[in-house]
Amino acid sequence: MCTRLVYLGPENIVLTGRSMDWHSEIGTNVWVFPRGMERTGNVGPASMEWTAAYGSVIASAYDLATTDGMNEAGLVANVLWLTESEYPEWDGDTPGLSISLWAQYVLDNFATVAEAVEKHRDEDFVVVSDEIPDEGRLATLHLSISDATGDSAVLEYVDGELTIHHDREYQVMTNSPPFDRQLALDEYWSEIGGTVMLPGTNRPADRFARASFYVDAIPQTRNRRTATASVFGAIRNVSVPYGISTPDDPHISSTRWRTVADHRDRRYYFESALSPNVFWLDLDGIDFDAAAGSRSLSLGENQTNVFAGDVASELIETEPFEFLGVPAPSS
Repeated sequence: MCTRLVYLGPENIVLTGRSMDWHSEIGTNVWVFPRGMERTGNVGPASMEWTAAYGSVIASAYDLATTDGMNEAGLVANVLWLTESEYPEWDGDTPGLSISLWAQYVLDNFATVAEAVEKHRDEDFVVVSDEIPDEGRLATLHLSISDATGDSAVLEYVDGELTIHHDREYQVMTNSPPFDRQLALDEYWSEIGGTVMLPGTNRPADRFARASFYVDAIPQTRNRRTATASVFGAIRNVSVPYGISTPDDPHISSTRWRTVADHRDRRYYFESALSPNVFWLDLDGIDFDAAAGSRSLSLGENQTNVFAGDVASELIETEPFEFLGVPAPSS
């Protein structure tokens, strides 16, 4: 259920690839959000409040949450499933942030991983989760962020505590187990060597091992097209064929779509599993001024609408969706 990897190439080429694996239609559309948007954490009276300092291009879930995206500074945020997530008990007084806004909060406010990590280390707010609509289970997510320098961080709530793994070497993230155990498993497979044997199942630990091998094995190239193709190839290698899902194991679900974000050139690529083409948006060509408003690209049910190439001209002015809120705790 989702894989993320970061390619570190020559001449400051940095590309983040991601797959979205989910057991059913996830209602994804592509949105452009401008600077200057007034946000709230959507958890009642104690909600955080901020004004977006950066514009962003994002992929939504159900048009209720940001799951993936890049801002105009070249910062990328991705949320992936982590069953072991345990969030702190919220007292209703500490400033709160609905988990539906976690990635968007990062994209709105920070240009670098270091800035985002510093703010999270202050722990002057808490991420608050709730049940996924019509799912009957808690949204248990962890967050990865990467920037134009190649820096990376993975943020997880484990046993009620925020854990931050911050290092340029943290190029890969999947799902379970928590990230420190993923690193231990990766060390085991690194000693064996990917040219000798790689694990081939759809389990998160196996996808982590394959992604770690291929993100380093693909060519170091100055050619943007070649680098992008290589990253798409690596993220496809850890994708789950469409139609394969294991109801009793949330870690194994069909890959719905894939993205690649080019941090240096600020181009955001999107590929649906049910569409024959890759399309993209060049952030440098988008007007992120507050007066430009929000815009969207409707991808259709199961992301079956077909687009190709630069889709900036296809964007439609649209009122921004309302992020999923979390009820304030009763007193």
